[in-house]
Amino acid sequence: MYSRTRCGLCDRARERIEEAAAAVPIAFDEVLIDGREELEREYGLRVPVVLIDGEERFEVEVDPEQLRAALGA
Repeated sequence: MYSRTRCGLCDRARERIEEAAAAVPIAFDEVLIDGREELEREYGLRVPVVLIDGEERFEVEVDPEQLRAALGA
């Protein structure tokens, strides 16, 4: 997940990912884009951006049901 340090939407997305991970074991990495010029250009105001297997699946809002489905739960 690409996120920012102070981001309520990022906090909510992280919580939803952690909830889904309780049902389906996953590897979860979070990359902060703050101060990283290339990442800020790419993701800017779209954060959080959640990738699953390298593919962008969610932007700004993470729907719990869609997340579970995408993870095969």
